[in-house]
Amino acid sequence: MEIKKQKMPNFKNPICDLFKIDYPIIQAGMVWCSPWQLASAVSNAGGLGVIGAGSMYPEVLKEHLVKCKAATSKPFAVNLPLLYPDIDKHIDLILEHEVPIVFTSAGNPKTWTSHLKSHGITVVHVVSSLKFALKSQAAGVDAIVAEGFEAGGHNGIDETTTMCLIPSIKKHINLPLIAAGGIADGASMLAAFALGADAVQIGSRFVMSEESSAHINFQKAIQDATEGQTKLTLKELTPVRLLKNQFYDQIQKAYASCATDHELKELLARGRAKKGMFQGDLNEGELEIGQVSAFLDEVLPAKTIFNRIVEQYNETLVSLKALK
Repeated sequence: MEIKKQKMPNFKNPICDLFKIDYPIIQAGMVWCSPWQLASAVSNAGGLGVIGAGSMYPEVLKEHLVKCKAATSKPFAVNLPLLYPDIDKHIDLILEHEVPIVFTSAGNPKTWTSHLKSHGITVVHVVSSLKFALKSQAAGVDAIVAEGFEAGGHNGIDETTTMCLIPSIKKHINLPLIAAGGIADGASMLAAFALGADAVQIGSRFVMSEESSAHINFQKAIQDATEGQTKLTLKELTPVRLLKNQFYDQIQKAYASCATDHELKELLARGRAKKGMFQGDLNEGELEIGQVSAFLDEVLPAKTIFNRIVEQYNETLVSLKALK
């Protein structure tokens, strides 16, 4: 049954102003799981939907941009990993299709920020430490996503939790701050606000949406996940949090046999993420998901997820006020 949409308390929010959205809720741009269907659904619900371009060839990204613009008249964004090999082509497509907001990650924000901003694009950079938050601010970004190591997918090597990361960064920057990592409901959203965040970015919960392009096998594995079944690994290459499976066991065996970085790269670079998250190979695929997967037990329409988060936020706020 559809949950009735509820308004958040009427307060001035810098992220809502910056992105021109109704609610400070951003859907993360997750590789293999963030198609135009999900981005448009979240934007239509009043948040900011994000297309995950990191898994898309340029012609695929073009298709998603065209279809997303047709499906929503509201702002949406593209998540662009800066290490993507065809990034020049992605940038050209973003400019051609007048994408209003770009989230950059996995690279130096100085590389493309000024170019994007010169075309009127709002630029947000994803960081996992105060060091890179300061570099992002110096690079001229408009906002920062601070992602704790609870988050799924590629992550920070220092293993700083969201609860520690948000107040640390808030103390030293003067930009709008978006919290990410371990946030999947209204209560955790309110907690992030209490720590100093202006908005939240939510990934794992939206992987479990009907509009997500995550394979049904992957979603079922998330439903079955229990506490402790995700692990941050492969720090030598690019730290990634994933569900434990046969592929994860292969990584552990490689470490036990003192595998070189080259051998680890060969193990990883076999289309593992696509195989696991998009094609549903639960044995040989890479299953990127956050620690909060242990609490996700149902697949719902994105709008229902979104409205439920707003409802939980309001309920939690009321219950906290009652403690006075």
